[in-house]
Amino acid sequence: MTELPGDVDPLKLAAAERAAELVQDGMVLGLGTGRTAALFVAAIGRRVQLGLRVVGVATSRATERQARQLGIPLSTLDEQLHLDLTVDGADEIDPTSFNVIKGAGGALLREKLIATASACEVIVADQTKLVSRLGQRFPVPVEVVAFGWRRTAATLEQLGCRASRRERGGEPFVSDEGHYILDCRFGPIADPPALAARLKSLVGVVEHGLFIDLAQTAIVGTTHGVEVYQRACDDPPIGS
Repeated sequence: MTELPGDVDPLKLAAAERAAELVQDGMVLGLGTGRTAALFVAAIGRRVQLGLRVVGVATSRATERQARQLGIPLSTLDEQLHLDLTVDGADEIDPTSFNVIKGAGGALLREKLIATASACEVIVADQTKLVSRLGQRFPVPVEVVAFGWRRTAATLEQLGCRASRRERGGEPFVSDEGHYILDCRFGPIADPPALAARLKSLVGVVEHGLFIDLAQTAIVGTTHGVEVYQRACDDPPIGS
């Protein structure tokens, strides 16, 4: 079994375990990427060992490795065109609109593909991820084709951001799909849906980290307990 990090944040853990309570026998689950999502995957792994029957679709290779080590049966988005529930983390959450910024873990393309295939997208996080306006603290990750990335970065900066190529260990970070990620600092974003549309329209941009109208629930660990922000899901979960 994969060991959890030694410095587990209790607020993240509380949110992840509350989300795990939503999972019912027979569900097809989207398994998110990131520290809080990994705690959710670990909780599901424990339940699988106790007899829970689910099938997971991982949003990254890292999550896939964790799920396999925990004994969670896995499938793919090609085999599972519709998912009952996806639980994933976020870098920023606007609890009034349910729009979020994701992609610090570098899995934003797969995360968005799986989110759009899910009847219900649940975001898990701690209270530091709540903002009144997206872009206050985190940049917007933009996944771009490596070929001509500098030109793409220059085009992005014409939208009013400062774009920097993400690196890891002194080398360019490369996503699971073989692309670069540009972290674009816009500051507080006045109109996230409009910016999302502009980003998506640019040649060289594969996907961006603005998740607009995709999340139905945000489960947030706070010092006062777990807070749940919720709007209606597209379809009721299996077994409800």
